[in-house]
Amino acid sequence: MTTAVLRRFILLMIALIVVVVLGTQAFESFTARAPGDLNTELGVQRFEDGQHELALDYFAKALAEQPDHRGALMGRALVFIQTERYDDAVAELTYLIDFSNRTLTPEDATGRGVLAAAFANRGIVHDRIGKYEKAFADYVAALRTDEGAVDEPGLIHKVLYGIPNPSSVRNRAIYLQEQLKLPPDKRLMRVPEIDDQQRMRKP
Repeated sequence: MTTAVLRRFILLMIALIVVVVLGTQAFESFTARAPGDLNTELGVQRFEDGQHELALDYFAKALAEQPDHRGALMGRALVFIQTERYDDAVAELTYLIDFSNRTLTPEDATGRGVLAAAFANRGIVHDRIGKYEKAFADYVAALRTDEGAVDEPGLIHKVLYGIPNPSSVRNRAIYLQEQLKLPPDKRLMRVPEIDDQQRMRKP
């Protein structure tokens, strides 16, 4: 065996070892996901693409793998809101809120963000169907649960969506509180061009 052939053999073996190590790490990373996580991510992608029924299929698969998967429950609620199935959305979010309140531990920051988002999203639904007192209560609950998770949208959101001053949970709660103090005939509960900029919360 010549030196050139030996050198080529060594380089090929090193390359093969690198490929095997990287492949093993990628496989372990892929398979180490918690049950339901992958299907939830795929469901969110389909939701963002506007493929609502396919998104629901993925969320159902996630919930079959992991009952009460918080991301899958939230994902289904978002589909219901987007498709104006408001009764289903309220039921899903109420279930998620009750489940989170039963299982949330003090150190679970992610769970606290999910709970706050569930309150905020249920508030949006109540807002859209004219149940303003319930919307206000949900917005307040969201802010008390985790204000940082649900309040002002960040700069990236403003740039991506071209909305310089989007509605926030805090601003909407303040507005509803002010209007609910007025006599019913003096209230202006909806301003569509502003309200339509309100975004749903994903944990």
